[in-house]
Amino acid sequence: MAGKRLATKYKTSRTLGANLWGRSKDSINVRNYGPGQHGPAGKKAIISDYGKQLRAKQQLKKYYGNITEKQFRRIYTEAARRKGDTGENLIALLESRLDAVVYRANFAPTVFAARQLVSHKHILVNGKKINIASYQLKVGDIIEVKEKSRQIPLILESVQLMEREVPSYFEFDAKSMTAKFSRLPKLEDVPYPVVMEPNLVVEFYSR
Repeated sequence: MAGKRLATKYKTSRTLGANLWGRSKDSINVRNYGPGQHGPAGKKAIISDYGKQLRAKQQLKKYYGNITEKQFRRIYTEAARRKGDTGENLIALLESRLDAVVYRANFAPTVFAARQLVSHKHILVNGKKINIASYQLKVGDIIEVKEKSRQIPLILESVQLMEREVPSYFEFDAKSMTAKFSRLPKLEDVPYPVVMEPNLVVEFYSR
């Protein structure tokens, strides 16, 4: 099952033409073209404005794992309802998800693994077990790996390797496996391995 998930994930990277999660194992590093029989010889179509908007939406949505279109649209609607720039609000809401924070803190090697850790009740928020991946964190919340779960090989290895930088909107302690969500991020704060364009996502939904 894990192998199937990885294959699907890397196919997503190739479809979008970007190493979406910045991992060295991603097959796009070797096969930098979309999946399918035509391979690298396939013709590259000129992308319309709508195509660019759709691609930006798919790229941002896929980055956060298995978010459905219905869920993503709900997040966008909330971002548009709030005061301020809708694109920035969208990024802040996505980065406030519990599974995203578990991934950012390097408690899990991938966003998919982060979601599983949450659903299997390995993560606490302010001392309470939360098993909802989409749980929206508030500024000041403390996220930690449950004490009994701190010896799980996947978590230990991920914390030790620290594949990704922990962004500035967290206060992080690797030894105690805790992270404090200290402020809402802006787009420029988020260490995406590819260029994200939430402004195009806003244009997509505003059509």
